[in-house]
Amino acid sequence: MTTEVAVQQAAEPAGMFETARNNLRIACEKLNIHPDVFEELQSPRETLAVTLLIRMDDGSRRAFKAWRCRYNDRRGPTKGGVRFHPNVSLDEIETLAFWMTFKCAVANLPFGGGKGGVCVDTKKLSATELERLSRAYIEAFSSFIGPDRDILAPDMYTNGIVIAWMSDEYASITGEPLPTAITGKPIAFGGTAGRTDATARGGYLALRHLESSLNLDPEKATVAIQGFGNVGYHCAKLLHADGYKIVAVSDSSGAIHDPDGLDPLAVMEHKHSNHGVTGAKGHGKTRKISNEELLELDCDVLVPAALERQITAENAGRIRAPIILEMANGPVSADADAILTEAGCVIIPDILANSGGVTVSHLEWVQNRSGFYWDGSRVRDHLKTTMATETQAVWALHTELNLSMREAAYVHGLRRIAESVEARGTQAYFEQ
Repeated sequence: MTTEVAVQQAAEPAGMFETARNNLRIACEKLNIHPDVFEELQSPRETLAVTLLIRMDDGSRRAFKAWRCRYNDRRGPTKGGVRFHPNVSLDEIETLAFWMTFKCAVANLPFGGGKGGVCVDTKKLSATELERLSRAYIEAFSSFIGPDRDILAPDMYTNGIVIAWMSDEYASITGEPLPTAITGKPIAFGGTAGRTDATARGGYLALRHLESSLNLDPEKATVAIQGFGNVGYHCAKLLHADGYKIVAVSDSSGAIHDPDGLDPLAVMEHKHSNHGVTGAKGHGKTRKISNEELLELDCDVLVPAALERQITAENAGRIRAPIILEMANGPVSADADAILTEAGCVIIPDILANSGGVTVSHLEWVQNRSGFYWDGSRVRDHLKTTMATETQAVWALHTELNLSMREAAYVHGLRRIAESVEARGTQAYFEQ
């Protein structure tokens, strides 16, 4: 398939996974990768779907659909988060597992990609119902996961306490504490220092590394952040501390904009007290805007840190930020990506920008296996070195091969995955 045809297909309304597979096909063609590699990577190794039956507080029982996908394990055990969200679907889980495969390869980690999820609105569950659901997930997938097979981690609406319940349930089922089976744990459960802000810090470090190449001046640059959860907040805090002006943030309650700047700490305090960012005050005339308006603000850096496909063909033409730092997974659709790239926008792709989380999760896994734990400074130093090395490698491919940053990241990861596949023998070897 030619690149032209692949782009045409991606522009049609298609599932996320089909779009991801088209990106893979394009990367394989650009590198002239052996067809055996594409044949292996175009489909997940295995996906398990279950129904979780949970006893609710009123005595009734409810069924929740749940999935776990192990996409590819050529570079090591699969690794990926578990998300609890009402819009979780099989297509989304397999796509996220695909992206994790490449994310781990881009970060040069000894992992393959995995992902899991439950279709549930956690805001409608009590704490005890959420605990039952968390433990039921592990019970259902206990034979599917493991420290040397498939390693879980937090994702949307699976915070530290949820991960602690999951880790505790897995230990109960196996009859022994196995902290290496799940990462992102609280420190008391064998977690690592530096994990809380790791995803945000990774994106922050990637942007800082590219400042000179992108002609960014931290003392003059403005930033709008869609999504003010853990990742969005920590990204805002890190950038703000270095001089960047945060002019807009949003969460599920709405968005606020202040051209004179916002203090992320003050906004988070307001959010905790008022269950949302709307109403928080900045340094000037703060006004409430919509999430859609935030995406289209005139700013230097746009940080989508919420859900997938927030920027599509419908609004891509109205995006004015010259730089997009993808802290969410897949926030820019394939057709929007083509429009923005054609317009000269530089998109620092998710499989590079938000790889800080899995990089530090790997450190947690290593520390759990050795029983020796590092302090936060050592974790942050390792993350800084990793992000600088891989960001520079992707930027070099971007400039040398005239690729978009997304294409360059896929090529960078694909080279490593292909080496692992080809080391086991391809058709060319058996034709000798």
